Amino acid sequence: MSRTRTVALPKDLYQRAFVESFKKLDPRVMMKNPVMFVVEIGFFITLLLTFVPNLFGGASDPFYNGVVSLILFVTILFANFAEALAEGRGKAQAESLKKTKQDTQAKKVGKDGRVQVVSSTELRKGDLVIVEAGELIPSDGEIVEGVASVDESAITGESAPVIKEAGGDFSSVTGGTRVVSDRIRVRVTTDPGESFLDRMISLVEGAKRQKTPNEIALNTLLVSLTLIFLIVCTTLLPIANYVHAAIPVATLIALLVCLIPTTIGGLLSAIGIAGMDRVTQFNVIAMSGKAVEASGDINTIILDKTGTITHGNRMAAEFVTVGNTKSTELNRVAAQSSVHDETPEGRSVVELAKKQGLAPAELELPGSEGVEFRAETRMSGTNLANGVIIRKGAVDAIKKYVAEQGGNIPADLDEKANRIATAGGTPLAVVEGNTILGLIYLKDTVKPGMRERFEELRRMGIRTVMCTGDNPLTAATIAREAGVDDFVAEAKPEDKIALIRKEQAAGKLVAMTGDGTNDAPALAQADVGLAMNTGTVAAKEAANMVDLDSDPTKIIEVVAIGKQLLMTRGALTTFSIANDVAKYFAIIPAMFMLAIPQMSALNIMGLATPQSAILSALIFNAIIIPILIPLAMKGVKYTPMSATKLLSRNLVIYGLGGIIVPFVGIKLIDLILSGLNLI
Repeated sequence: MSRTRTVALPKDLYQRAFVESFKKLDPRVMMKNPVMFVVEIGFFITLLLTFVPNLFGGASDPFYNGVVSLILFVTILFANFAEALAEGRGKAQAESLKKTKQDTQAKKVGKDGRVQVVSSTELRKGDLVIVEAGELIPSDGEIVEGVASVDESAITGESAPVIKEAGGDFSSVTGGTRVVSDRIRVRVTTDPGESFLDRMISLVEGAKRQKTPNEIALNTLLVSLTLIFLIVCTTLLPIANYVHAAIPVATLIALLVCLIPTTIGGLLSAIGIAGMDRVTQFNVIAMSGKAVEASGDINTIILDKTGTITHGNRMAAEFVTVGNTKSTELNRVAAQSSVHDETPEGRSVVELAKKQGLAPAELELPGSEGVEFRAETRMSGTNLANGVIIRKGAVDAIKKYVAEQGGNIPADLDEKANRIATAGGTPLAVVEGNTILGLIYLKDTVKPGMRERFEELRRMGIRTVMCTGDNPLTAATIAREAGVDDFVAEAKPEDKIALIRKEQAAGKLVAMTGDGTNDAPALAQADVGLAMNTGTVAAKEAANMVDLDSDPTKIIEVVAIGKQLLMTRGALTTFSIANDVAKYFAIIPAMFMLAIPQMSALNIMGLATPQSAILSALIFNAIIIPILIPLAMKGVKYTPMSATKLLSRNLVIYGLGGIIVPFVGIKLIDLILSGLNLI
């Protein structure tokens, strides 16, 4: 199961965020958020009017100007507080990671082979270091010699050590992790400041987060709306003078602030930072906010079969005889073919033979020699001391081997092998000398709940494709059992790239998972590439996300988080714009009621006085920001459904709700103000 990284928030986080809120009042910082920058300018103008009431000619109420100025100041602080709080959470995570990063001593191997102890900060890409049991790995690298058990809990939070070895897909090691046993030689793959841990720290620090394309587009829309309403409010002054309706400058500023999308403007940065933070809490490091957003728009997910959809440990489930072979004879030879095979698969063959009554003495083979599996031959086995050769392997490989040895192929071999493949298993043929005795039925079971998870993705409108090196019969059975939409059998690395490009050519966004060097091209080609932390450096560099738990199925959760981010931003934008409708009915009638009594017909909320109406709308505009901060940080709850249903639901909740809530809120504030006789 996937695990969420939970970082305890410091008790003084809110206090620090409050202090940061004041620091962000610097106009040079505020300019990065044009909507709130306009509010800040309005604050300075109303503050001047408080002390110089006739600054722009005509008389104005200093007390009223001061109240407007105070509310605007609080509005800016609330918006800054939302962003500072989101950044503070990221910085808290960064601090916990910085504790992991420390200057360690490294045993560097010189060109002459001599070992020299140096600081880890002196290591450069290409250097060789030796790390022994109990020592910290000084920098990111790849094991070039040896096998070791490595404690990665400092990075992943997982207490169980993992086995790392030279060659293959489990050779990558991360600086700051500890070797628990044995001794390894590591080639450094990064320069100081460029390690995986360094990148993690910089990525989780919200202050260094770059805005995503969608966020930039929304920000452009907000700026455009702000400019439009600024022009509208500016032209209201000459219009009011023409109809002999005196409108105080503070009231015009209050109208502008209420009309521009201040709610989403104040929360936009917090939503993006919190979205990245949620991915990090899920133990996934996103290399950019763009990757998180892209995951929310994914149309197709490409998944490997072994270890992702299935458990990955193929176990012997049955021995199937062919020809005239007796079951006891097949049991013996199958077990003897696996005596030297220390893989889970090999051990399961021996265990099954024992369960079926094989005598322990049959497994004592003095002088025998084990033959490891090789990709070229696709066979493994045992050479007995008496010269007898025993092999097990892929059916077609064994058939070719037997033909070369002058043996015969049993008539029922293919039929029984196909039956095993059709059932979702993998058939291994067993041969002694040049005689095929039968088949080992290896079964790899689908992980529990996978069908339900793929059904969930289907409801999201996402197509799932299983890629596997298995034969088409086995692939079809597993695909049917797991419930994926499509599958590609006997897939090679280039087939995965071709599939991704085909989907992208059709205008779809594609996600995939991988851990090996051969997966790197496909991970780079995919719109969202999730690499396993246990995988190779090439895979992690090619991907735009890294899963610290190395759980390939986590791509499903990543997609949900991406959709939640997009939903949260869309929902709060809808709510913010819908808010303005209620504010129109509060402020506009209040501005003109004295000069144009007929405008009172629009005062459908029955607000007490023009000043009370304006201040009530302004106060609501300020307090709605902190009320929505928890929603911006946590995100809108995502329920898998079609895009049409999702849009309809959000329009009802956040569109209609965004209209109703301000009517209620403004009226309540007006009742309080009029009841206290403050205005």
